[in-house]
Amino acid sequence: MANTAKKQFAVIGMGRFGLSVATALSNMGFDVLAIDAEEHHTQAVANQVTHAVSADSTDEDALRALGIRNFDVVVVAIGEDIQASILTTLILKDMGGPLIVVKAQNELHGKVLQKIGADKVIFPERDMGLRVAHHLTSPNILDYIELSEEYSIVEMRVSSQMIGKNLKELDIRARFGCNVMAIKRGSKMNISPAATDRLTEEDILVIVGEKSDLTKLELAYAES
Repeated sequence: MANTAKKQFAVIGMGRFGLSVATALSNMGFDVLAIDAEEHHTQAVANQVTHAVSADSTDEDALRALGIRNFDVVVVAIGEDIQASILTTLILKDMGGPLIVVKAQNELHGKVLQKIGADKVIFPERDMGLRVAHHLTSPNILDYIELSEEYSIVEMRVSSQMIGKNLKELDIRARFGCNVMAIKRGSKMNISPAATDRLTEEDILVIVGEKSDLTKLELAYAES
C-alpha cells in the first residue's frame, strides 16, 4: 500500500527567509516545525505552522528531543550566524535521516556547507539578484535558476520572432548550444517537445545551457 502521509518539514531560523519558507510550506498543506533560539520569533509564527518551538539548534540533544531525524526535510535558514549554521548542519548530517537544505550567506559559506555534506545549498539574495537582473535586461525571461557555476535554466516567453516557427527551424541547440527541455502552454507542460512542434504566442520555453550561451540566446531574441 502506498504511503500517502504528508511530507514533514523542519525549518530552523525564523528570520525573513526562514519565516517565508515555513509559512509557504504550511500554506501548501505540509506539516511544518518552526525552530528558533529566540522564543519571541517562534511565538510570532506559532499560529501559521503546525508546531513552533524555541531551541538551540547547535545542541544535539535538543534536536534529538525534537525528533528531527523523523522529518523528511530540514531547512537551515539561520541568518547572520555562520558558525551556528555550519555547526547545525554538521550535527544534522551526523544524526542522519532528513534531506538537509541550507541557506548560505556567501560563496565561501556555501562551499563549506557543501564540504560538510549539505544536500542542497541555496543563496537567496544572490539568486534573487540574478532573477532581477535578467528580468531587467530581457523582459522575455520569466525565471532564471542557477544550477551550478556554469549552467542555468531559464523560462523564456516566446518572442515575436519565434511565433509560428518550430524547434527545428529555430535550431537553438546548433546556434546557441542550449537545449529546449520543455514547452509550457497554459497549464500544460510538454516535457518532450518534437522538432516539428510550432510555437504560439502563449508558449513559454524551458531552456538549459551554459550561462554565456543563454545570454547570447536572450540577446538574440530580446524584444525592442
